[in-house]
Amino acid sequence: MSEKLSVILLVGGLGTRMGPEAEGRPKPLVEIGGRPILWHIMKLYAKYGHIDFVLPLGHRGDLFRRYFMEYEALSHDLTFTLGEPDKRRYHHPNQEHDWRVTLFDAGLAANKGARVRKAAAYVTDDRFFVTYGDGVGDVDLAALLDCHLAHGRLCTLTGYQPFSQYGVVDAAEDGRVLLLREKPRLTSWINAGFFVFDRTALDYFDDDDALDLEKIVLPRLAADGQLMMYRHKGFWASMDTFKEAQELGELWEKGAPWKVWE
Repeated sequence: MSEKLSVILLVGGLGTRMGPEAEGRPKPLVEIGGRPILWHIMKLYAKYGHIDFVLPLGHRGDLFRRYFMEYEALSHDLTFTLGEPDKRRYHHPNQEHDWRVTLFDAGLAANKGARVRKAAAYVTDDRFFVTYGDGVGDVDLAALLDCHLAHGRLCTLTGYQPFSQYGVVDAAEDGRVLLLREKPRLTSWINAGFFVFDRTALDYFDDDDALDLEKIVLPRLAADGQLMMYRHKGFWASMDTFKEAQELGELWEKGAPWKVWE
């Protein structure tokens, strides 16, 4: 599928569960392998040609602005004269040189549903991607988009069957243990983000900063038969805690299953 869409990245949350190790950075800016997790997500979309990103800012929006405004200097070898800091020479080509990034203040109190609605004002396409700023995976975005176009509904979410955090015990009625399974894959599907929305789905969004995406908008779409699921069976992980950030960092060092770009 050759259609290129804008990508709304939900990055405005507080991220309080990251703890003091995050040094006050919002979750999307916590680094994995020396790069913010947000960069990893953007690289996935860029791999499939989707390079127009819209970020509805909230908590510590200044850090996102600084990161992108200083991206070249932070990411590449460069030479410049101290008295002429604007005359910089970068020594290596920037693979992200054609990314288009729109940053705007969506408000500290805006919930995710409100952020999507506000960000859609910066999107001109008939449909667009939306995803969370703290989850990575080797999602086949071309297959996801094809799935969305094929079923003709207004929204598609990416479903994933995660592994249990704990070992599971199967036991008989009398308590006799029949089987122990160490952290098996669950049979239920969870919402992993990586949405596709048709623009007409915005009719399901209220003009309310408290609008909740998962509790209000998605159930409304589902009730009208307008929400479908794309089943992702590869790798996916979210980063809610600093421990999970460390685990993703270790995976990055071992080859990163979500790294589908060169």
